[in-house]
Amino acid sequence: MTQQGVRWTADQVLALAPDAPSRKAGSRLGVAGPWSQTGSSDEGAVWGLCKGSGSKPYRTVIDVADAAGPASACSCPSRKFPCKHALGLLLLWAGPGGPAGSDGAADPAVPADAVPQGAPPDWARQWLDARRERAGTERGPAAAPQRATADPEAARKRAERRAERVTAGATELERRLADLLRGGLATAEQSGYGLWEETAARMVDAQAPGLAARVRELGAIPSSGSGWPARLLEECALLHLLAWGWLHRDRLPAPLAATVRSRVGLPAPARGTPVRDRWQVLAQYDTVDSKLTTRRVWVHGERSGRTALLLSYGAAGRAPALSLPVGQALDAELVPYAADPAAHGLRADLGEQFTTPAPATGRPPGLPPAEATARYGEALRDDPWLDTWPATLTRVIPTPGPTSSGGDSGRGAATAWQLADADGESALPIAPSAASRSGLWRLVALSGGAPLTVFGECGHQGFNPLAAWADGTTETVRL
Repeated sequence: MTQQGVRWTADQVLALAPDAPSRKAGSRLGVAGPWSQTGSSDEGAVWGLCKGSGSKPYRTVIDVADAAGPASACSCPSRKFPCKHALGLLLLWAGPGGPAGSDGAADPAVPADAVPQGAPPDWARQWLDARRERAGTERGPAAAPQRATADPEAARKRAERRAERVTAGATELERRLADLLRGGLATAEQSGYGLWEETAARMVDAQAPGLAARVRELGAIPSSGSGWPARLLEECALLHLLAWGWLHRDRLPAPLAATVRSRVGLPAPARGTPVRDRWQVLAQYDTVDSKLTTRRVWVHGERSGRTALLLSYGAAGRAPALSLPVGQALDAELVPYAADPAAHGLRADLGEQFTTPAPATGRPPGLPPAEATARYGEALRDDPWLDTWPATLTRVIPTPGPTSSGGDSGRGAATAWQLADADGESALPIAPSAASRSGLWRLVALSGGAPLTVFGECGHQGFNPLAAWADGTTETVRL
């Protein structure tokens, strides 16, 4: 599930929950308040004491180093695995106090030393030693120098066991999708969210958190407005394609097979080499659901010309830890997810910062809409499950596009907007979700009919503008 020294995301932690109540209860425990004597070690152990209803706190210990998935033990009476205490402790460990350290403003609910490095207490050490001895993967302090020469045969068998579980989960998912289509999409609306929650729980049992996350997203589509059956069918098709890809991964080209493994949720190999540059912060925004707040931060290297995506998560209403000022630039290292095909070389973690942010003195180079669309298509060819692709458009003008019928309200025709190439005939439609924001009118006002440079995300519904620069200026306007 993880590399040593690499922080998990809250999404990865919550994907382990056996059901929705466990996710909710675990999220409430993902703060420092109920915990004491917490700690983590380089060998992949996390432990802590959680205050409960009794006089004695619950003892919780987790082994996150096993490639087959995390194992945990807790003195609470719960029969769920992992229990809410293990989920809460993992969320606490994955926050600012996690193994990768903290960058940006710290969440006051999670002190920077919430899960400090240290040696396991005796009660945690006894469980870890007993478990690893049974598994033949002893990683005690005396064995730490031997980690690199751990039994490859044992690692292979663990990987095979997990692959078998994922295969069983993908096979069951295919059967459930077929049943849904056979019964008609209307049954999805009648069944409610429980249908998807139970299916997602089965994918968690199969150790396929990527499948579980995509299944949960399906639950929000029925009854979500006009045209929801078509949207549900599209997402079911993509989910079927992913499950089919896993079941037939031996027939795929190696890069696409690696993308499938990553999208399913299997761990990626080690990260790439840190890249030091002066990184300009292009955009930052949050998406929120009932369980998780996801923050996306786009940056661009002034020397390397590289665009990178930084992700940060906050659970149970907590703000994500990472926060960078848009329009500023900072001298820092980024650690790329070099071996993660699903990231397409974009995903990275913020490493060491050498200076405080200062105003950016330039803007990223742009492309005309036609070329940006072509690059987005190339990215989709390599990863059909790609949600968005970054693009900087140069010399574009926001203009009204073709009209579309005005939905259920009977208000007539609604105006669509597009970013038209000032020097040609190509244009990119602006996504309906972006067109409903006030940022669109800020973009129109900034242009006044003159060309702009605009940064945003290409997606299947259109272009989502996030930042803009007027001609002749370097001031970033956040949209």
